[in-house]
Amino acid sequence: MKNAKYLILLLTITWTSISAQSTFEFLRLDMSPRTAAIAGSFVAGDDDPNVIFYNPAGIKMLKETPVSFSFLKHLLDINSAGLSMSREFEGIGRFGAGIQYINYGTFTEANEHGQRTGEFGASEFALSVGYANELDENFYYGANIKFIYSGIADQSSTGIAGDVGLHYSIPDERWHFGFSILNIGSQMSSYFDTSEPLPLDIRLGFTKELEHMPLKLYFSFNRLNDDQENFVNRFSQFTIGGEFKVSKVIHFRLGFDNEKRRDLKIGTSTGLAGIHVGLGFNVSDYIVDYAFSSLGSIGALHRIGLSTTF
Repeated sequence: MKNAKYLILLLTITWTSISAQSTFEFLRLDMSPRTAAIAGSFVAGDDDPNVIFYNPAGIKMLKETPVSFSFLKHLLDINSAGLSMSREFEGIGRFGAGIQYINYGTFTEANEHGQRTGEFGASEFALSVGYANELDENFYYGANIKFIYSGIADQSSTGIAGDVGLHYSIPDERWHFGFSILNIGSQMSSYFDTSEPLPLDIRLGFTKELEHMPLKLYFSFNRLNDDQENFVNRFSQFTIGGEFKVSKVIHFRLGFDNEKRRDLKIGTSTGLAGIHVGLGFNVSDYIVDYAFSSLGSIGALHRIGLSTTF
């Protein structure tokens, strides 16, 4: 199949990459409460403008002009927000845009003698612009370009990056398959003399809407580019989620993150680490979403969001 050849070629070219300590780690955050509730398993998403953060090809499946705003209450006084939208231009293709922002709060500034001299803040943001179109029947491609900024007090770092993705759907069977490479790029300016790599992330996954049950399943292999002891271990970082339509008004969501479950284990206890739960409510022409993400003994994250379509 011609479609399979395209996918195999892209996988072959990009499969191997270098894994190292990276900068701009906030790019890995799940901004949307809906996508967070399914543990970020959205590489094959097809019905939410936040798919631009997971696979730019997915925006081609969107209808009309959807807009989504999200707010994340992180640990301590760290807060984050995201905004995404998409619009089709007839005869050209579909464009999308997304903003990711995080504020780390206020810190005490002191000199080498420990004397307080004031306060300073720290924040980061990324602006993404994406484009997607049809490659073949039910087969779509997409790409983002993003500008990244990070600031601490009067120091800053900037970067430029891109995302590329593919999306293949089987409408009659309600299957969707996605593949993406996120954060391909480098720093333009750094805090120190040595530049750090961006958090490159290669993802592969699918969604399946069950025919006789109001349930949609999501699955994603993440960070396939990370160095591992053997090839099989590259698939150990996966997420899975489910979205159950309780009624026309209420959606219940549940997700599991295997990587966070493993990394947040303290001693022999993991608690609820890696578990995500969420609800969505249709209110008139708006969708209100909430998600709870457990970090085990460390704490939990809370997200709220509002979406609509114009």
